[in-house]
Amino acid sequence: MADLTKKMEIGISTFLEAAPHSPAGKPVSHAERLRNAVEEIVLADQVGLDVYGIGEHHRADYAGTAPAVVLAAAAAMTKHIRLTSAVTVLSSDDPVRVYESFSTLDGLTNGRAEVMAGRGSFIESFPLFGYSLDHYDELFDEKLELLLKIRETEKVSWQGGHRPAIQNLGVYPRSVQEPLPVWIATGGNPESAVRAGTLGLPVVFAIIGGMPERFAPLVELYKRAAAQAGHDPAKLQIATHSHGFISDTIEQAAEQFYPHVQAQMNTIGRERGWPRYDRAAFDAARSLQGALYVGDPEYVAEKIVLLRKNLGLTRFFLHVDFGALPHRDLLRAIELLGTRVAPIVHKEIARMEG
Repeated sequence: MADLTKKMEIGISTFLEAAPHSPAGKPVSHAERLRNAVEEIVLADQVGLDVYGIGEHHRADYAGTAPAVVLAAAAAMTKHIRLTSAVTVLSSDDPVRVYESFSTLDGLTNGRAEVMAGRGSFIESFPLFGYSLDHYDELFDEKLELLLKIRETEKVSWQGGHRPAIQNLGVYPRSVQEPLPVWIATGGNPESAVRAGTLGLPVVFAIIGGMPERFAPLVELYKRAAAQAGHDPAKLQIATHSHGFISDTIEQAAEQFYPHVQAQMNTIGRERGWPRYDRAAFDAARSLQGALYVGDPEYVAEKIVLLRKNLGLTRFFLHVDFGALPHRDLLRAIELLGTRVAPIVHKEIARMEG
């Protein structure tokens, strides 16, 4: 594995938004969005990005119900980029099928697949697959335990409370990577940070509001839990996921991105009781200390370097696909992230850290 204490990985995350009812962007069909995603993954690989992640959602405004299938469609057309879920809603899935899907992807890519496991901030998958939200936390704990056991041993014996027991059965194909990388994703829950640290697993923090530097105590909690469990904190991998957009100028990026952010934030806000999202909130979030990475390549790079200083992260996901942003704009942002932002970030980190 690469020395991630030196290198900063940069990549893209997406939920494959189709946003059929968005007033901000031109709606696309789920089928078109899926085909566009393959083109985006191939471009991300060509411009040197390190990772591309697809989140699992089960609602009309997203096409990403089966991330492993979409990633596999691009696998043969890529050479270097790592391919991951972002996230797999493990609580409502079967760990056997999750492992089989991503170990298959790992074989297709010769060792470039990862799983990002989370409990899910959207809950549509629970009734869809017959699970009760009353078991929200225990489902994740139990299924994570099984997933980790599967990746550790070919023949599995296991018993839990929410899935039929397994008695000395094999799970195939086995992954090329030993073990298949499993990350824990969290929106800022301290218990999730402790769980990831205790297990010695890499962690991804979703930072979509407030000041990113406020996640520093969670990073320290994660490292402390890892150290107490006997893991080397210096070898831990820490990632963040944040919304953003890159264009040729700061002003152009803001004007292009704002209508899509406003439309999507207000759609979700109506479901969750958030206050109405306006331009003042958007402008505050794209400030240097804010959680929106919107601007020209130099400004976005500056913000990523600041995040490295404050949190010590080893991977950064830019979530560009927001509110049915036009495909051509997504491609341009991916190109700028790989060809302009990433070189600035790597050069500045090398200068700072020697």
